[in-house]
Amino acid sequence: MRVENCFFCGRPAWPSKGITFMRNDGKSFRFCRSKCHKNFKMKRNPRKLKWTKAYRKNAGKEMVVDSTLQFAARRNVPVRYDRELFAKTLKAMERISEIRSRRERIFYKKRMAGKRAREIVAARKLVANNEHLLPRLRGSEKRRLAELAAEQGVDVEELEREELATLRSSKKTKAFGGEVRRLRVRTDGGVEEITESMAGHMHEAIDEEDEEDDDMDTD
Repeated sequence: MRVENCFFCGRPAWPSKGITFMRNDGKSFRFCRSKCHKNFKMKRNPRKLKWTKAYRKNAGKEMVVDSTLQFAARRNVPVRYDRELFAKTLKAMERISEIRSRRERIFYKKRMAGKRAREIVAARKLVANNEHLLPRLRGSEKRRLAELAAEQGVDVEELEREELATLRSSKKTKAFGGEVRRLRVRTDGGVEEITESMAGHMHEAIDEEDEEDDDMDTD
């Protein structure tokens, strides 16, 4: 028993299911559900709807060029019934479906390769462009300042302003999110502390003690 595909979305239309529309010229249209039938009557283009097979093929999300897809093409050629041929055909259909499913998985993996890296780059770019909307202090620092203000009996906002002023003066701004700190030794013997934030900015701070030691060595 042949399983036809939906004329609009491309899904399989099983026997005794769906809707069949006969036009005046004798052409038949098979639909898997009333949703496809209604969109067809409204003369909508299936290539512009994201839930159809036609859209996915045009967008490169479906495997289009493959030898296994040629076996599903309909051939209106009469063939004499042969029991051995029928058994071989059934085995070949199972094997072809296995090969097609494996190739579709490989196609999906190749298509989705590098997606995580692209999402991370886009997220970092978004954070870098809208860094002014992020909180200046972390939640742990705000809780620490609140506890300190409760002990000393000082306003929390004053402590936050002082903390921000010290951070700006020391050039060690902390962005919202994790940070990675690294020590790099220069060619002249000095040490640099590099702070990398999630926003993609790098802030460098030079150790003052090493600078004094270098000055003493030069003297």
